[in-house]
Amino acid sequence: MDLKKINFQFPKIELPKIELPKIELPKLKLPGINMPSLNFGDLKVRIPIIQGGMGVGISLSGLASAVAGEGGIGVIAANAIGMTEPDYFKNGIEANKRALRKEIRKSRENSRGIIGVNIMVALNDFSEMLNVAIEEKADVVFLGAGLPLRGIPIEEIKRSGIKVVPIVSSARAVKLIFSYWLKKYNSIPDGVVVEGPKAGGHLGFKAEQIEDPDFALEKIIPQVVDEVKILEKETGKKIPVIAAGGIFTGDDIHKFFKLGASGVQMGSRFVATEECDADIKFKESYLKSGKDDIVLINSPVGLPGRAVNNSFLKDVVGGEKKKFKCPWQCLESCKADKANYCISIALNNARKGNLNHGYAFAGSNAYRIDTIVPVKVLMNELKEEYLSIVESGVERLKVEYENVKRKLVKVKEEYEEALEKGFNNLKDDYNRAILKGSENFRDEIEKNLEKIKKLKAEYIEQFRKLGDLRASFVAEIS
Repeated sequence: MDLKKINFQFPKIELPKIELPKIELPKLKLPGINMPSLNFGDLKVRIPIIQGGMGVGISLSGLASAVAGEGGIGVIAANAIGMTEPDYFKNGIEANKRALRKEIRKSRENSRGIIGVNIMVALNDFSEMLNVAIEEKADVVFLGAGLPLRGIPIEEIKRSGIKVVPIVSSARAVKLIFSYWLKKYNSIPDGVVVEGPKAGGHLGFKAEQIEDPDFALEKIIPQVVDEVKILEKETGKKIPVIAAGGIFTGDDIHKFFKLGASGVQMGSRFVATEECDADIKFKESYLKSGKDDIVLINSPVGLPGRAVNNSFLKDVVGGEKKKFKCPWQCLESCKADKANYCISIALNNARKGNLNHGYAFAGSNAYRIDTIVPVKVLMNELKEEYLSIVESGVERLKVEYENVKRKLVKVKEEYEEALEKGFNNLKDDYNRAILKGSENFRDEIEKNLEKIKKLKAEYIEQFRKLGDLRASFVAEIS
């Protein structure tokens, strides 16, 4: 055969110079894992759990100081707190101010931890309650039941070093509050609590939204987190998002952290503690309840609420009017002349254990509580549950990481073997093919080249996957 008449050219065969990422990866070891801290600026909360503020005397200094002492945020609820004073029915505002001041001071005496105050914006004495919290230098004020827009004494708050955290139920409310604060006060709140429809007490949702999956806390948290990210970029300030409403276990805490929350607020679990300021009969109403006993009600203040059903509620739902004398117009939205009962009086009766003349607010999971424990035991249980979930996730990531790492090494070895054996052989075969005039060998060369390209692509993909797993590992334990 005349080789000069062969009308094609074989590719020039040289070992390609392809540089692959170097495998220099540390061995992953399970470190000592702790719950992440919750930070409101320079205020560092060791355990990212906030005890919900439960009004009309359920969360006073006893509960708040116990939670604070365990590293969380203990919260005193200002709503109708003066009902613990003998002159509330004569001078409600002064009794509220006096009682709040007294409880903050008691909590300071009993704990060096972080103490918060929950104040309803809808209260007619909202400003007075906020001023007491400022004067007593509470660490945090949580402002719910309305949008905290006008009349916020921002300069006094800053001078006192108090952190302000509104309680909302939507990303829209976050945008409205923060935009207003920026324009009006040239400042923004220090964080935000997002309370979902599974919470106890009054709810910031319409009745038809409460069971709607589109309004579930799992849907709202990511929306708020996205809104907060925009605000953080605009202001350069870190804004922690706190998930609240129906959170019951350490697994729940972990789930909402994965959705972008930095902390959680829990109420019902803290009712069933020895330090909770309510009467034992109030606490036992949780223990005795079943799932069907946790019901939604229409509150006299014009909002839906969630409570433990009992004979009192059945009576008022049936239309029975309970005799009462309104102590004072504590809530502007309350229509005392048209109401079947006074909700503050009913809740205060329940606090004192007189559930025949009142009822207990409760979250949707309150029926799951079966024992009363010290706050310390509850906090440890939540931490252990959370860490167990994290550790199992980290262990799974570690196993997957090592598997991918081994596969990466194997692919690299196959690649290098293909380069070494394949091309060395190809060189010899190529020379023989030239002498024989074989055109088919071009296809063989191209197949080998394609195999090597695929091995390189797979190697790079496995290397990328390994990096992603390592990042996931770091995120899980941080």
